Parts: sequence; C-alpha cells; structure tokens
Amino acid sequence: MVEAAGVKSGDTLLALAAQFGGLSLIAFGGANALIPEIRHQSVDVHRWMTDQDFAALYAIAQACPGPNFLVSTLVGWKAAGLAGALVATAAMCGPSCLLTFWVAKAWDRYRETEWRAAVGGGLAPVTVGFVFASAFVLVRAADANWRLAAVSLLSAALAYFTKLNPVWWLLGAGAIGAFGVFGR
Repeated sequence: MVEAAGVKSGDTLLALAAQFGGLSLIAFGGANALIPEIRHQSVDVHRWMTDQDFAALYAIAQACPGPNFLVSTLVGWKAAGLAGALVATAAMCGPSCLLTFWVAKAWDRYRETEWRAAVGGGLAPVTVGFVFASAFVLVRAADANWRLAAVSLLSAALAYFTKLNPVWWLLGAGAIGAFGVFGR
C-alpha cells in the first residue's frame, strides 16, 4: 500500500471519505464555504500537505473550469493519489446530492409556509459567514509575509471598490508574484 504521511492508504481513503462525506452535508454556500475546515483537516489534523500546498491546490481548483468542489478532488489526489481523488470527489458529491434530492421535495411542498421563509432567512447569514471564513483562511495560508498580505488586501479592495473587472487586479497580483517582487 502507498503511504501518505505515515498512514496506510486504506486508512487515508477512509479518512478522506469521512472528512468529505461529513462536510458535504453542511456545504451551505458550496464547497468554498468549507475551505477553513478542509484546510484544517488536511493540513493540521492529517498533515497531508502544508499551508502553501493547500493554497496552491485551491488556486488550481479555482482556475479550472467546473464546479467549486474540485479542491476536494485535488486534496484527495495529494493525500492518496488517484484513489484519493476519486474517494474525495465521490464523498463530496454523494451524500449532499442525496440530501438535496429529499430536501428539495420538502422545500417545494412547503413553499408557502412561514418556517420555510425563516429557514431560508437564517441560512443566508450562515452562508456569508462561511464564505468570509474561507477567504480569511486562504489569505492566511497564501500570504507568507506582510507584503504578500498587502497585495491580497489591495487586490480585494480594488476589486470591491472599482468598476473594473477583478481579473485585472488578479492578473496584477499574479504578475507581482511571478516576478518575485516581494519574494517568499
């Protein structure tokens, strides 16, 4: 068996299935809302990768076309190769798809009730909080020094406060990194 951080791959596959299967059931706001916990489990608990590895995998997942849960596939790949990628992807999609199927039936059936409006209204701030926590964790993982953190903060501020396409700010930040202006 292939070993990842001293753990047999079978154990790693079970850990991936448990991690992503459980997380898929609370993915309000999509997989990006789960980034803090995915990072915590992958970096701090299981030690499958470093913070910088995680930030790089997240960036690759976001650069690829497709759904935002691709980070789980890449974490699985890093932890246990192809088998890990398949297990992590299936675990991230399977439980939440089944739950969504059943909840959608009830959600539609009770569309005119007060409790549905209350649940919907309550989930909105939870989702926003998860997404902000994700951004915070990613900035901490990617920004190895204060200069890089300043580039992230400036890029975010310019994207938010100007009407220019955020791609320009991202390209500028990428160029700064590519040319090693601030070093690592």
